[in-house]
Amino acid sequence: MERHELETVIYEKEGPVGRIILNRPERANAQNSPMVWDVENSLKDAEADYSIKVVIMKANGKGFCSGHDVAGGGGPPPYPEFVEAAEAGHPWGGPATLFMWPVLHLWEFQKPTISAVHGYCVGGGTYFALLNDIVVASEDAYFQMPLPQGLGFPGGETMIEPWVMMNFHQAYEYLYLSQTVDAAEAHRLGMVNRVVAREDLDDTVELIAQQVAQAPLSVLMGIKAGVKRAWETMGMRVHLQSGLQVMEAVGRSADVAAWRKENQENGYGPAPRRVAAQRAEEAARLAAERKQV
Repeated sequence: MERHELETVIYEKEGPVGRIILNRPERANAQNSPMVWDVENSLKDAEADYSIKVVIMKANGKGFCSGHDVAGGGGPPPYPEFVEAAEAGHPWGGPATLFMWPVLHLWEFQKPTISAVHGYCVGGGTYFALLNDIVVASEDAYFQMPLPQGLGFPGGETMIEPWVMMNFHQAYEYLYLSQTVDAAEAHRLGMVNRVVAREDLDDTVELIAQQVAQAPLSVLMGIKAGVKRAWETMGMRVHLQSGLQVMEAVGRSADVAAWRKENQENGYGPAPRRVAAQRAEEAARLAAERKQV
């Protein structure tokens, strides 16, 4: 087996299977700039290696990925791409560079991909998981896009949810409420293919990968191209790109700024998932008051 320990990712190649293992457990596998590029460069290598037929994405630690990293403790900004674009006067150049084009590459990756998801899979981490062709979740997995209720964004930089669910009712509820979805519910919604016991997760995904790899690479790439182009004909690729501009415009709106200030004054946060939870508690309180009237 060929193994490369990168800054935030372990990249393995074994026979026809490549593995990209998120390896930043001390930060809950939060997506910083090096992680995005470690994943991107691993995908590029696997794409160019004709011996690789299928790629597995999984993670070390207590969960899959907690979403975008947020610098704390006076440290350097987590995304130098954002700083560089802002200094050049480009309003969304940084987010596009870091969180749109690499996401599109994962979607457009030419070979089969499988994700193994355990524990938390939140925010931008859901994109690392759910844009893979096959998603296997352990029973302890859960998914959430906390940004609408937690940070005042309509979603991530590339809104994949309508395409993952292909049901606008479910997509609205998931996003409007920053709903936390456990593995069983994610399976019911079509977000994941299978739910297995935590101890069976790796073996299940490895078996699927070996089964996929029995077919010729050209056949697998042909299937990938056909399904992908059907989705793109329905507008997925254009939608993923336009979502960034909508997110940036909404994030700079006056009512969003006032809402964020209110969160600070109320002591909510700072993490989007926590803000969303406290907003849900406030909604429950208001609903209970109305019921008593």
